[in-house]
Amino acid sequence: MECVICKNGTTKQGFVTFTLERDNVIVVFKNVPALVCENCGDFYLTTETTNLLLLKANQTVEKGVEFEIINLKVAA
Repeated sequence: MECVICKNGTTKQGFVTFTLERDNVIVVFKNVPALVCENCGDFYLTTETTNLLLLKANQTVEKGVEFEIINLKVAA
């Protein structure tokens, strides 16, 4: 897939670190599967991955913690 940001790179399957913040809670997701642009590093998540991140972020908010790191490579 051609990158829609830089228009010069193509994407390949890889892993990224993704951070979400909600209600003063920060969740850092490591090893998130994504299509990553080889040129600019921009990345694209599937709907399935996005739904998983939102589910895990909501669970973190419900636990009442302020900060959590989730490694998807071992969690999923």
